[in-house]
Amino acid sequence: MYAIIEIAGKQYKAEKDKYLYAPLLQDEPGKSIDLDHVLLVDNEGKIKVGDPIVKGAKVKAKVLEH
Repeated sequence: MYAIIEIAGKQYKAEKDKYLYAPLLQDEPGKSIDLDHVLLVDNEGKIKVGDPIVKGAKVKAKVLEH
């Protein structure tokens, strides 16, 4: 399973238990965040494409450091 998300105008591929290097976020290190600007979701071959975002989809992430 993976998702294509948008952060600060750039697109990133987010996968479970993988690190994602993104531009500086406003959140403090150690804080859990929800990224809700999901453009595409691939769940084992079942693909959902947003128009422009996938409604109800979000990626949970944790800010590790800046």
